[in-house]
Amino acid sequence: MGNAALLNRLNQWRDGETCKISPKVPLGTARIAVRTTNSGDTFSGPVAIGLSGWKSNITTTVFWIGERATVNNPVPNDKSAWDIDWVSRYGGYDDPNPGARTNYVPRRFQPGLNPFYIALPYNDVQNHHTRPEAAAVIPWFRNSFVRDGQSVCKGRWIAVRHGNRVCYAQWEDVGPFASEHWKYVFDDERPNPNRNRDAGLDVSPAVRDYLSLQGMDTCDWKFVDSHQVPAGPWSKYGF
Repeated sequence: MGNAALLNRLNQWRDGETCKISPKVPLGTARIAVRTTNSGDTFSGPVAIGLSGWKSNITTTVFWIGERATVNNPVPNDKSAWDIDWVSRYGGYDDPNPGARTNYVPRRFQPGLNPFYIALPYNDVQNHHTRPEAAAVIPWFRNSFVRDGQSVCKGRWIAVRHGNRVCYAQWEDVGPFASEHWKYVFDDERPNPNRNRDAGLDVSPAVRDYLSLQGMDTCDWKFVDSHQVPAGPWSKYGF
């Protein structure tokens, strides 16, 4: 689908749905339904306005750039869902060994990308095209869409909370275990059952170290706008 066609579909949906929303219903909780033109499937989700609140008590696992495939990590992390040159752009292997790290980064090199990164189980791109439900379910889609097949999720900021500490990181990959679970990522479902205690968030070694996570831990997370991100170690490197 071309850029103009996708934008036209988004505009048609927005114009048609705006008149259905009662002014007495808070926009942040209003519901919509979108019917796609190619498959006929109906997708229900939040109106694409605003950002979600905290998702609480989410089992959180650690992953890293350059990680090899294992039973609990079936896809190697030499590339991300949106970057085939992830390792080279980062600068190398993001060694998770605490003894090989200092100030939240590997000792061997200075990363070319933000070492504070995360993965969530939704990909807005499939087979090089923007997924049909993306315009309806991603709150910031209208303001971020550039062209068909270019992710509007990559690089999005989130806040991750563990105890009294909050870390800020960017969405750079897809997982754990799923790539289509928008009802969890953007709505109110819980993560799908999986072998990692139903994990719904992957975080980098830098996030792990900043929050003092212990192995497979539990965190809260939410989306934030870039202007809400305070200065910190996550703002010292290129991204």
